[in-house]
Amino acid sequence: MDSPHSGSLNQPVELLRIETNLFDLYMEGKPFHPTVETLHLHRQDVEWVEASLEVATHSSLLQFHSVQVYSPKYGALVDALQETVYPCFYETQNYELVIHKKTEDQLYFHHENIHLRQAIGQKGNEILSGILNFKNEVGYTDLEVKVNGGAGLQLRLEIFPSKLDYKRDYQAILEDVNRQIYNLSFDFLRKTYHFTGLKETQNPSLTEFFTISQHVFQQLVGAIERIKDAPHHRLYQEQKLMDAAKVKRAGKENIAFLARHPHFLEKDAKHGVVEVGGQRYRPTKLLETKRKLDFDTGENRFLRWVLERIDSKLKQLRSRIALKDRKPDPLLIEKIQRMQTQIQRLLQFDFLRDTGPLRQISVSLVLQMAPGYRDVYRIYLMLMKGLSIQSDLFHLSMKDLAQLYEYWCFLKIHDLLSKKYKLIKQDVIRVNRNGLFVTLDRKQSAAVQYENPRNGERFTLYYNSLPAEDRQWPTLSQRPDNVLTLHKHDVDQKQQIYKYVFDAKYRLNPAYEGTPYHRTYGLPGPEEEDINTMHRYRDAIVYQEAGTNQYERSMFGAYVLFPYANEEQFQQHRFYKSIELINIGAFPFLPNATSLMEKFLDELIQDSPEKAYERSTQSRGTKQYYENKLGGKNVLVGSLKDRSQLDLVKENTFYHMPLANITDHSILTQLEYIAIYQSKNLFASGLQGVFLYGKIAGWQVIPRDQIEERPARKGTENKLYVKFTVEQWQTRPTPILSGGLGVRTCLFTTKYMFDRATEIAELKLETEEQLREWREKRRLGRVKVELDHEHVDVAGKVLGVRVQE
Repeated sequence: MDSPHSGSLNQPVELLRIETNLFDLYMEGKPFHPTVETLHLHRQDVEWVEASLEVATHSSLLQFHSVQVYSPKYGALVDALQETVYPCFYETQNYELVIHKKTEDQLYFHHENIHLRQAIGQKGNEILSGILNFKNEVGYTDLEVKVNGGAGLQLRLEIFPSKLDYKRDYQAILEDVNRQIYNLSFDFLRKTYHFTGLKETQNPSLTEFFTISQHVFQQLVGAIERIKDAPHHRLYQEQKLMDAAKVKRAGKENIAFLARHPHFLEKDAKHGVVEVGGQRYRPTKLLETKRKLDFDTGENRFLRWVLERIDSKLKQLRSRIALKDRKPDPLLIEKIQRMQTQIQRLLQFDFLRDTGPLRQISVSLVLQMAPGYRDVYRIYLMLMKGLSIQSDLFHLSMKDLAQLYEYWCFLKIHDLLSKKYKLIKQDVIRVNRNGLFVTLDRKQSAAVQYENPRNGERFTLYYNSLPAEDRQWPTLSQRPDNVLTLHKHDVDQKQQIYKYVFDAKYRLNPAYEGTPYHRTYGLPGPEEEDINTMHRYRDAIVYQEAGTNQYERSMFGAYVLFPYANEEQFQQHRFYKSIELINIGAFPFLPNATSLMEKFLDELIQDSPEKAYERSTQSRGTKQYYENKLGGKNVLVGSLKDRSQLDLVKENTFYHMPLANITDHSILTQLEYIAIYQSKNLFASGLQGVFLYGKIAGWQVIPRDQIEERPARKGTENKLYVKFTVEQWQTRPTPILSGGLGVRTCLFTTKYMFDRATEIAELKLETEEQLREWREKRRLGRVKVELDHEHVDVAGKVLGVRVQE
């Protein structure tokens, strides 16, 4: 795995030279990143991908003489304005920046990152220099050299990641993050408002989103149509100067009007109504006042603004679809057009048509409480935030690739789970008075809950948090990135909880030739200290039983998720094989490398509680302990001679059987329970199987004639029988059915199997392999154990275990 670039080529060289009339700028550093070369990143086939380099100025004082950049393809500086630019700037590497002044002008270096800005300082009168390290920030970065405090040189570099491919992996991670937030948001809207008649889907496409949003939109339309019948308004008075003869109702305001305008008065001794100086006058003009309704209120302006904003968003969406898809979904286009038509219809309502522009939003009592208006306000917050999710809701202002990778790991695990299991609830997307917002943050936690539709089991994926019962640390607090908590039901429906850590680490050891890592593992993989962290998580996160001082380990497994694309190769790595051995290890996890992780998640979810427990590393001696506990057959399932024996057994709390039916008499000392089998020959359908059982209080071997509760038949008086005394008969919550098979004399089994069996044939399972197969298939449905004889106690071999249709 030697890097093709070694020796002088991997020593610091001049990577960028910009010569201007005011200053020269130089950047020096290593032209290659060893991890990039080892993993052959940023290539299309064998050729380098293109990089971006932009140089500009808005100053009339500054003139460019030349711009040269290092080309890894040619191994020398080339004209950046004429030649293709290839990657030569990487995350986490140091680059020396030197600016050499040619004039007396004052130069200042600026970068939006304060640490990079402070790294460049004045060295004498003519030099500005320092070391730049872009850490985990990738993508475009803008450097600026200001001249005399004003505009100067603007330089945009493209910083490439060192652990994943920029075009293939980084862009896909960004798209994945946006897509998952998009889907979670619309699922949130769908579940929060309980729309009826919607198709259940875990990954709504854009068309399905509009099926959902159209329901919200129709609520908006209905609300505005209700407002039309009684819109908010204000009253105002309109005064109009008219001929006095035409005025129907003259108000008191005309007295002041005529006093100011006496020329509208004519002498009329006969019909004059106004007397001035002993003479009567008649008005020729008067003011008529009318009260009118004005709908141009702030609330109605808000309604119009809402409709216009939504219409604008729909237009943008149509344009984006037209650019993105050569053959856009006609159903989607039709729905968008219908929504736009509806909006135009609403805008023509009388109370909206002549409203003015909205200058400010004031959440008045009308918007909060008035019928229709409050619905529009609520729906607007939902719909507008929904339509603008990708641009407004989730914007990564930072470019920290390590944090982005952590977000992506959580969202991608959710994506893998949501494709197969039902999403119950989540708090990644929440709502406040400003609409929807995302909780993914270093300082916040999130959780998503799912349900397995096959068996009803629920499980939860936690981000940046632990279940509440695990937030108690006798030593130090622990906070892994992702924790998967599985609630599994045993065959007797008792709930068992199993928890697993999946910690995102944007770290990779490329296993350079000759390094200790390469000699030990031979392949690229996670850092050893990250694996040690997984050991710490599993041992340090504990659970305390209420009311006790006893602590138990909560985590059954812990795994590193790291950026590596070659899944097939990594399966040979020790840290992958260790998962099967001790349930601690690592998974390569990138957008094009998720199959190992997906397969493992399915295994964890489908595991029986017993298999899940067996995955974890047990304390020394555990195997022998459980072999002793489960290996002994301590339950006797006995048959009945006739129906009357059942009543006798219940009444006298005892059971008897010929000693000859027990071939190994030593088993008598192991027996703890007696169960009664009701055969198909004696009992009707529905009463066949094992219903009754009890704990043995004692036993004795005696002649048959000494069992006084049931007289002996002639000829059996002196035969030896075993008489078991039972403390109390109990009825099983669910009987062990016959399943078409029976028990001729008696059958011995373990209490473990007796408590979990549903058919009598299952009591014949004895080996660990048979039990494991039975447990796994039981999780897929009701099982049928096939034997080589119709009587379970006579059968010599288990032919197979199959899932019943």
